[in-house]
Amino acid sequence: MSDTRPWIYGTEHDDPDPRTPEPGHVYVQLVGGPLDGQLLDVTGYTPAERTDPEGGALLMSDHGVYGPGGRSDYTPRPGDPDRWDWQGDTA
Repeated sequence: MSDTRPWIYGTEHDDPDPRTPEPGHVYVQLVGGPLDGQLLDVTGYTPAERTDPEGGALLMSDHGVYGPGGRSDYTPRPGDPDRWDWQGDTA
């Protein structure tokens, strides 16, 4: 039986449990693009940074348009700060 819990973005390939959120941390779900469905730890973000549609994060992704070394742009979804939407990839 496969594990259906979302992968945590940034966990190491040898992490024994890359799908278990850390207690006390805050996560958002990435929607669309190469990181679709993964969780991003935003514990260090202020509440304003977690909801600012002009903010977000450029996340390294080997599976985006630019391959290894490329980044995927995710920004908070207006009205649903627990989800960040993919805006595209950049080199």
